[in-house]
Amino acid sequence: GQCTGHSNYRSLAVGTKTGYKLFSLTTVEKLDCIHESAETPDVYIVERLFSSSLVVVVSTTTPKRMNIYHFKKGTEICNYSYPSNILAVKLNRQRLVVCLEESIYIHNIKDMKLIKTLLNTPANNSGLFALSINHSNSYLAYPGSATNGEIIVYDANSLVRINDNCMITAHDSPLAALSFNTTASQLASASERGTVIRVFSIPEGLRLFEFRRGMKRYVSISSLSFSPDGQFLCASSNTETVHIFKLEQLEPNAGDDTSTWTAYVGKVLSAATSYFPAQVSDMMSQDRAFATVHLLKTNQRNICALAMIQKLPRLLVATAEGQFFIYNVDPLDGGECMLVYKHRLFGPDDEQTQETDSVGAEVTMPVQPFPSYAATAALPASGPVTATLTGYSEDGGAKKGEVIPEHEFAAGPVCLDDENEFPPVSIQ
Repeated sequence: GQCTGHSNYRSLAVGTKTGYKLFSLTTVEKLDCIHESAETPDVYIVERLFSSSLVVVVSTTTPKRMNIYHFKKGTEICNYSYPSNILAVKLNRQRLVVCLEESIYIHNIKDMKLIKTLLNTPANNSGLFALSINHSNSYLAYPGSATNGEIIVYDANSLVRINDNCMITAHDSPLAALSFNTTASQLASASERGTVIRVFSIPEGLRLFEFRRGMKRYVSISSLSFSPDGQFLCASSNTETVHIFKLEQLEPNAGDDTSTWTAYVGKVLSAATSYFPAQVSDMMSQDRAFATVHLLKTNQRNICALAMIQKLPRLLVATAEGQFFIYNVDPLDGGECMLVYKHRLFGPDDEQTQETDSVGAEVTMPVQPFPSYAATAALPASGPVTATLTGYSEDGGAKKGEVIPEHEFAAGPVCLDDENEFPPVSIQ
């Protein structure tokens, strides 16, 4: 998962056994289903281009084919077919990236043309990769090895690897999760062991932070997501606990000597190609999460994201069983987060959709104007599954389905109502 700023519009995309649903989250209590499609069964990938009417869908019935729709018109823009099953798709205003087990395809989102194919990438059976939301720094990160935790960072705009083909040696074990912050200046990673989460500077590849979950046991990290302002990082796993870590910013003008010294060291070493020496990285290592959430169930796939809703920081958790939880986060003191609302995205409605949990309380504050932040999240596909949860958000989408404003793309307006803008294409 990733986050994006300057947004007053949030959306959540959900793939189900019967199709997919798009939701709009405006307040803690208000989650509206703005579109539901039952035309394609068993959707395991659904990605929406921010708040525009462009949506990418992949179904287990045709797992090698990606269909791109203008959902408000109900028309197909184009489709592409690939040599093997599609494991993951991500997109920003510049690029659409498709990940197969041993190759990655990069499309120009303006015309959907294939502009680069990365062949013979290390075996990646979970389709793990990250694409930055920031299209001006359109970085792509993916595993550099199937046997250890090396990361390759690729510039999807200029179509070259960064750092003179150097890889970030992030972990000893293979990677399990990757996520960029909003500005693509930092990359978070976790390995299959799930005991340590590390944050690296981009493009330099320097280790900035190391977070330990506080448990010796190995866990499967299912999602990592930065807060929109980059100050927090949340991690969810197959356990009942979601961890939120605080990233102390390296500010040169910070008041106390330690922060200033930290910033100075970071500035000096940012020009180097080596990683922080052990004694320096230890200083920025944290053994305890800043805040935590204890879910009601364990061993269920989920994604987490941090967002500002009604001007307050919230943790959002969506589960593969179709539940969507909203927690309050105390940005000053952290601690255990309080469940304030839960919604039902799909599945049996055994609980009332707008029922509050016994440990939470109804939000009684007046509804504020739309927030300035939003959360995006993606659930990595692990083979054919029938329910995945993804979310994207951005302001100024094609709300009426006519023209995506110029700022939605890196250059020039795109009229999604004109089929000539996206001629149907199929590659074998």
